[in-house]
Amino acid sequence: MAIRIGQGLDIHPFAKDDRPLYLGGVLIPNHVGLEGHSDADALIHAICDALLGALNLGDIGQHFPDTDPTFKGQRSTYFLETIMGKVRARGFGLTNLDATILTEAPRIKPHVEIMQTSLAKCMQVSPEQISLKATRPEKLGSLGRKEGLLVMCVVLLEAVS
Repeated sequence: MAIRIGQGLDIHPFAKDDRPLYLGGVLIPNHVGLEGHSDADALIHAICDALLGALNLGDIGQHFPDTDPTFKGQRSTYFLETIMGKVRARGFGLTNLDATILTEAPRIKPHVEIMQTSLAKCMQVSPEQISLKATRPEKLGSLGRKEGLLVMCVVLLEAVS
């Protein structure tokens, strides 16, 4: 197959403690982080699931289980770099990635460019291949009450010669 499409979705509640918030490998200042075994970078987790789905390799939890103490507090950029290695090893490259972050807070737009740069470096692609958007739940549901954050992602992989 010359092209493969994958989708990913990740949702995390905000932490009750002072843990840092990482999105796309970038520290988002002045906001509480997300609950999780690793650094809980929901953007990277959704991207990882999309990449793994495109390759029919399961999900991030199968490769980096939250029951393994090795991954406690692990930066999610490690997961993404490892999975991109699997993408390349199977003869594929990223054509493009499109992700949407759904949260009432923090404001995402001021951080989009640096997140694109961070992800591009981690994935060894051009920032132009990475589209990041954000939208607010307009105060609806738990996300609207600022209880957490959700990320959806789609990737297109293409066989490289």
